[in-house]
Amino acid sequence: MTVTDSDTWTGQRVREADREYVIHSWSVQGALDPIPVAGGAGSWFWDYEGRKYLDFQSQLVNLNLGHQHPRLVEAIRQQAEQLCYIGPGFAERSRAELAEMLAELTPGDLKMTFFTTGGAAANENAIRLARHVTGRQKVIARYRSYHGATNGAISLTGDPRRWSAEPGMPGVVRMLDPYTYRCPAGHPDPCPVCTGGPHLEEILRYENPDTVAAVIIEPVTGTNGLIYPPDGYLRSLREVCDRYGIMLIFDEVMAGFGRTGTWFACDHWDVVPDIVTTAKGLNSGYVPLGAMTVSSRISDWLKDNMFWGGLTYAGHPLACASGVASLKIMQDEHVVENAKAMGERLGAGLARLAEQHPSIGEIRGRGLFYGVELVKDRESREPLVPFNAKGPAAAPVGRLLKAAMERGLYLTANFNVLRLTPPLVIRDSEIDLALDVLDDVLKLADEQYVG
Repeated sequence: MTVTDSDTWTGQRVREADREYVIHSWSVQGALDPIPVAGGAGSWFWDYEGRKYLDFQSQLVNLNLGHQHPRLVEAIRQQAEQLCYIGPGFAERSRAELAEMLAELTPGDLKMTFFTTGGAAANENAIRLARHVTGRQKVIARYRSYHGATNGAISLTGDPRRWSAEPGMPGVVRMLDPYTYRCPAGHPDPCPVCTGGPHLEEILRYENPDTVAAVIIEPVTGTNGLIYPPDGYLRSLREVCDRYGIMLIFDEVMAGFGRTGTWFACDHWDVVPDIVTTAKGLNSGYVPLGAMTVSSRISDWLKDNMFWGGLTYAGHPLACASGVASLKIMQDEHVVENAKAMGERLGAGLARLAEQHPSIGEIRGRGLFYGVELVKDRESREPLVPFNAKGPAAAPVGRLLKAAMERGLYLTANFNVLRLTPPLVIRDSEIDLALDVLDDVLKLADEQYVG
C-alpha cells in the first residue's frame, strides 16, 4: 500500500477518487458528477480550474459566516493547539463558555444545553428527554418537515426521504402544515390548520393528550419549501401545549442564528419553546456541532433525575470553540443586522422580478431565508414541477438550476420552490449579481407557463 503524494491531487484526480470511493447523501451514486471544489472565501467558492461560484445556498444553509472566515479559522487553530479533545464528563472552557452564551442569547428562560454533533442528534435527544420528563410516548410532527436522517429524526421528518426508512420510531403522529399558499384545509375562515391550535387540539382528541409528550416543528419550514406561519400560529400551539402539559420543541437548526434577520425565528412572534434544537449557523458548520437547549423547568428536573443521553463527541472542544468564536463574530460584526438589511434588498429585488416573470407564483421570506414558488399558472397555482418530482417531471427546475450554475450562481430547490439562502455576510453587490442571474434563468421557467 502506498500513500499518494498530495501534489498529485488535481481536480481530475479528486473527481476520479470521489466517484470510486465516496458515498454521497441522498443520491444514486452512478448518476453523480460533483464539481471538485478547491477553496472558498466569503460568499464564494471555486473549482480547480479557477471558476468561481456565488454560494446562494450557504452550502446546506449552514455557512452563515461564509467560507473560511479568518477569525473562525483562527479560533479552531488556537483550540487545537491548546486541547483537541477531552471527554464529555470533564468541565472544559469552550463548552462551558458556549453554553453560557446560549443561555444569554436564546429566548425566554431557555438555560441549559446538551451539545451534539449536529441537528439530527439534537432532535433525537430532545424527543428522548421530553418523553422522560412527561412520562408520555407520542410525538406530533408535521408533514412538510425535515428533522434529520438518524432513526428517530427521520421518523419525525415528513418529507419523502422518510419513506425508505419506514417503519421507523413508533409513536409519531402527523399534523398538517400552515402552508397558506396551498392550504391543505382549503383555507376556510377561520382556518383551523393555519391558525394552528384548533387543528392540534382536534388531533389530541383522537390521540388522547395524556399520551403526547411533545410537539416538534420548525418555526419556519426550511428544506420543505420555506413556509412561514401566519401571525398567531406559534402562539396558538404554545397555548394548546400548555393546556395539556405537552412539551413544545422548536427545531431551529436551519432558521436559527440570524438566518431570518433575528437571532431565532421564533423571536418574530415572541413565542418561547420548552426545548430549542440548533446546529448549522451555531458555528457555520466549520466543525460538526449541534445543541439542545432546555427551559428552566427542565433544567430543574435534570438536577434530580438522570439524563439518559450521551455521545463520545458531546461538547467537542474544537466544535465548541468554533461556536464561541462564531457567536462573538456575529455580535462584533453585526451579522444579524446585515442579514436583515440584505434580506430587505433581496426581497425588493425579487418583487421586481415577479413583475417580469409570470412563473413566480409567490415569494416568501425574511432575512436571508427566502423561497420562490414557481408555477405554470398563477390563477390555478399549478406548480412548475409536481411534489416529489423525479426524472423528466423534475426537468424544468433542473434546467434552471443548471443554467444558474453555468452563470456562476449556486442554487438549489425543493421541487418547485427555489431556496435563496446566501451567507449572512453577503454584500449588496453580490445580492444584485444573484438577482441579475435569476432574471436571466427565470426565462426558462416562463417558457413552461401556460396561464
